[in-house]
Amino acid sequence: MHSSDILFQPIKIGDVELPNRIVMASMSRARTENPGLVPIALQAEYYRQRASAGLIMSEGIWPSEEAIGAMHVPGLFNEAQAEGWKRVTDAVHAAGGRIFAQLGHCGAASHPDLHGGRLPLAPSAVGLEQPVFTPGGFQTSPVPQAMTLDDIERTIADYAQATRLARQAGFDGVELHGIVGYLIPEFLNETFNRRTDRYGGSIENRARFVLEVLDAMIEAWSAGRVGLKLSPGVGLGKLQPTAQTLPTYEYLVKQVSKLGLAYLQLYHPAADLRGTPVEALAGGTAAYFRPLYDGVIMANGGLTQASARAMLEAGHADLVSFGAPYIANPDLVERFRHDLPLAQADQDTYYQGGARGYTDYAPAQR
Repeated sequence: MHSSDILFQPIKIGDVELPNRIVMASMSRARTENPGLVPIALQAEYYRQRASAGLIMSEGIWPSEEAIGAMHVPGLFNEAQAEGWKRVTDAVHAAGGRIFAQLGHCGAASHPDLHGGRLPLAPSAVGLEQPVFTPGGFQTSPVPQAMTLDDIERTIADYAQATRLARQAGFDGVELHGIVGYLIPEFLNETFNRRTDRYGGSIENRARFVLEVLDAMIEAWSAGRVGLKLSPGVGLGKLQPTAQTLPTYEYLVKQVSKLGLAYLQLYHPAADLRGTPVEALAGGTAAYFRPLYDGVIMANGGLTQASARAMLEAGHADLVSFGAPYIANPDLVERFRHDLPLAQADQDTYYQGGARGYTDYAPAQR
């Protein structure tokens, strides 16, 4: 490894200094097996082991009870959960790392069994027909309940409160989860957002919700502590890219560019986009949006050490995030630095297993 290798060069994102450009992406691992959805000591150890990353993104965290869309995923909507996360952030910081909290709402991708029998909330009463992990096993998401204006206002306030709790819990920043087919993509997609008020119809109206959420999160902390993750080329269930997807996201990215966020993270799908409404993204989502965004871009999705380095050197992104490689390689930065082989993860333990397949992966021997 040469000292000039761009992967290992420091960078400042918003208000936070990072020692390298390698980011651990958000990954749900479903280890919070308690009714309060409070992070446990095992999770503190998991994140501590990966603290050599330039930045750690937490697993997706619920900003409210209404946001829940899966079992055993932690929350950040009360003091007990904030205390649990404090144990995590203290462990990461003691090991020299930095960590952001990713806040996400599942919208229609949920089930009444996770909400005391109540329908999940979404922009409109349009079903995703997506499998949801519930106490009774996987069940198909139903047609959700359309949000009222009061519901929208409360949800925006929930994101702001979760941001305040993240700051209290010692996180270095927060990221708004806007990917796949959850609440924010549902607002952005005209086939799922059929509202006739100020949050539906035109591109400007459909983008209003995410921009108001970002404004609330910024007000709760600061723009330099807030990031956003988007995935215009990805669908979920019945929510798939349309002819309006690119114009919608182009408008949104241009508006977000004015906010001075810490970064914009863009997820590129593994699927072949040729012949789809978003075929223009086939050469890379980060590369496509680079001219539209005046700020730090983080690229995510199927990257290798070589492809990540090439993306940084080409200027298509400023940071690169890795998901699956971080499961079995807590020392991913060191393995990259010394060109060591990567360990393979046990997929059977991705979402179960306690410490097995979670904190028992050993660092490489040199």
